[in-house]
Amino acid sequence: MSVQRQQDRLVDYMRQLGSCAVALSGGVDSVVVAKAAQLGLGSNAVAVTGLSPSLAEGELDAAKLAADLIGIRHRVLETEEYLQAQYIRNAPDRCYHCKTELYLRIDAIKDELQVGHVANGANADDLGDYRPGMKAAKERDVISPLIENDLGKGDVRALALSWELPMWDKPASPCLASRVAYGEEVTPERLAMIDQAEQFLRQQGIKETRVRLHGDNLARLEVPLAELPRLASVPIRDQIVTRFLELGFRYVTLDLQGFRSGSLNLVPLGG
Repeated sequence: MSVQRQQDRLVDYMRQLGSCAVALSGGVDSVVVAKAAQLGLGSNAVAVTGLSPSLAEGELDAAKLAADLIGIRHRVLETEEYLQAQYIRNAPDRCYHCKTELYLRIDAIKDELQVGHVANGANADDLGDYRPGMKAAKERDVISPLIENDLGKGDVRALALSWELPMWDKPASPCLASRVAYGEEVTPERLAMIDQAEQFLRQQGIKETRVRLHGDNLARLEVPLAELPRLASVPIRDQIVTRFLELGFRYVTLDLQGFRSGSLNLVPLGG
């Protein structure tokens, strides 16, 4: 199917909703849904961004920029999933509790926003991974327009490029809590450590990276394989170790398997 046809189908799908609030993270998936909502619904569409310690530095600004570029109404809601025991204990269903908190907050102001539906940015490729947040979406009747229109990540990036959205090639940036190994408590302090550590690595020119936090505040760095030799050599190795210890990590390790999304789903609980 052509990109133009995919655009038309997605915009028409959103138009038929009548009104909608889109959970906007600033990533390419939710931005494309927000763009389609704005085209199909105009003032009857609104983007909503959840703000909490799990949102990486710069992501709120990215969401605001995206909403401004699209021309969609934008609302920022503070969420407090980090106060919930089920979220803090960080079992594999942690994302369920986070998404439930966000969707409940949006539900509470649907009348104020004058919308009848809530949509997220889940795409068809997400169906092949462990996504407890999808259970939360189903329970709260949250719509997944990209899944409903069988659009995967490649399709979404093509749509974003066609719409001239600058984030069309933005690397995926899941919430900071996804870096904490299951069974290790998720706290605002740990999330800040991870955020600052990843920001430091990006300052060294590493665009795609994950700092995974394991037991005893061990940092496991995932970077593209081509970057491994540089990070293991002086002086950058010493700079990384010094900075990470300053942030509160006790050990700093370099994962020889390199960067890969969702690697913590392969680690046993508490590993």
